[in-house]
Amino acid sequence: MADKKVGKQTLQFACAPAITSWASIVGPMEGQGPLKEYFDMVLEDNLAPGEQSWEKTEQKLMQHSMELALEKVKILPGDLDFYFAGDLLNQIITANFTARFLSIPFIGLYGACSTLAEGLCMGSIFLDGGFAEKVGVSASSHHDTAERQLRFPTEQGSQRPLTAQWTVTGAGSYVLQKTGTGIVITHATIGKIQDLGESNANNMGTAMAPAACDTIITHLQDLGRKIHDYDLIITGDLGEVGLAVLKELLGSKGYATDRVSDCGVLIYEPQQDVHSGGSGCGCSAVVLNYLLDEMLYKKKYYRIFFVGTGALLSPTSSFQGESIPGIAHGVVLEYR
Repeated sequence: MADKKVGKQTLQFACAPAITSWASIVGPMEGQGPLKEYFDMVLEDNLAPGEQSWEKTEQKLMQHSMELALEKVKILPGDLDFYFAGDLLNQIITANFTARFLSIPFIGLYGACSTLAEGLCMGSIFLDGGFAEKVGVSASSHHDTAERQLRFPTEQGSQRPLTAQWTVTGAGSYVLQKTGTGIVITHATIGKIQDLGESNANNMGTAMAPAACDTIITHLQDLGRKIHDYDLIITGDLGEVGLAVLKELLGSKGYATDRVSDCGVLIYEPQQDVHSGGSGCGCSAVVLNYLLDEMLYKKKYYRIFFVGTGALLSPTSSFQGESIPGIAHGVVLEYR
């Protein structure tokens, strides 16, 4: 048995890596939401200054968010041992081109909306394993790039059902170091694919909720913990519909749900008419800034289980009638 593996799917870090810096950049809609004061930069429109495409704008969001995170701790890109990043676009082109600009040894990731949690898991493994001293982690999405690729062109003006979520325009980046005080990552739980047959691309929260439930319960069983051993268990991102499904699933198995929330529910105001809430790799990537800034750094909370949830579909699989596999990876964040 591996000495750092606890139970079925959970890793315990002997030297808990520290999150020493973070930064986020969002679009104008996100900048009008309830978390606007926690973002480092808000775009005036969905195009970055000087860019003429949404895809190039998304790449700039990821690149600048990583540069901002590095500036905060006076670290140069070359000081990072590895860079873990991913996005929603085909062949994760946002992350690929960002890594080209930063010129850091790069490991590209794809976990749909679970990508940030996946990156924090992988970065922590490298640090705790002694393979690195400092790593960077990024994830991003853009409403217009995602809609064009995964659903309908925004110019078409297609009507969205109430179960649909709004892909967040935003990027979040994090610097992790092998040692440090403050906010640390103590555990990671690697998820398993769960697929109960949901095939509606406009109801991804329902498709992902079983994976979130499985990872949360497995994590608690692996560590012998209860829901109330955490100040907050937060998924990213199920939206209103998916969060309701998750709470129903947890409740049916005897678990309390009063401390369970979701990044896609927190990022927008109800009057912004986003239907079920936010989604996209950038959603949890920027909402985590708020959780670190307001909850952990200010010592309102001392332990959070952050569970990234991803709907692993593509236009190809949807066109061929496939259902939507879901995945959920989690990391335990503590203030020490």
